[in-house]
Amino acid sequence: MRFEDVEPVREFTWAKNGQSFAGLYYSVTAGGHVGYESWLERDRLILLDRDREVVAIASQPFWLHWHDGRRERRHAPDYFVRLANGRGRVVDVRAADRLDERTLEAFAATRRACAAAGWEFERAGVPDPVLMENVRWLSRYRRRRNAGPAEVRDRLVDVFADPKPLRAGVELVGDGLLVLPVLFHLMWSGVLAADLDGELLGTHSLVWTEGRRHWVS
Repeated sequence: MRFEDVEPVREFTWAKNGQSFAGLYYSVTAGGHVGYESWLERDRLILLDRDREVVAIASQPFWLHWHDGRRERRHAPDYFVRLANGRGRVVDVRAADRLDERTLEAFAATRRACAAAGWEFERAGVPDPVLMENVRWLSRYRRRRNAGPAEVRDRLVDVFADPKPLRAGVELVGDGLLVLPVLFHLMWSGVLAADLDGELLGTHSLVWTEGRRHWVS
């Protein structure tokens, strides 16, 4: 069985009065719900879901067992992702200020195991706050039902071939109530682009068609 198809090896925990919050996120990449145990893990899951290199995601995919010279140890990484090129990547999520000695040892053991398996290993920290706020917003429109009519999608791609403010481009296409969900879906999908880590999305944000932009001098 491929690791992206396995069930989590342990239950997700909800700590009373704790700082973490476990839950389930519907991933369009996975085609189902994927678990997380903190807001930081959820944010990384959203970013993975939008990453065009990622084609499958599983949470808590396996136990890694090793002996540290004194005792038996084990660690369940947060995510396993399959990349478009077929390679695997193991992702552990932890903020830099929470990297104690025990955690660093576990991550080092996981990195060695990944290297032996021919996989990548990534320790993911706190994402850029502006980027994350924008991607959280776009994730509301990730599902296929927001793709809208083909003629609206095609018109948006044509209109934003020349970069222009978000609202101005939408008004050239039609009614905002119909067009905006389609625009945000295309931005989530990477068909349309904007400076997501430079500023919060707004009516004046510059939007363009990815790969087709023709800058006006």
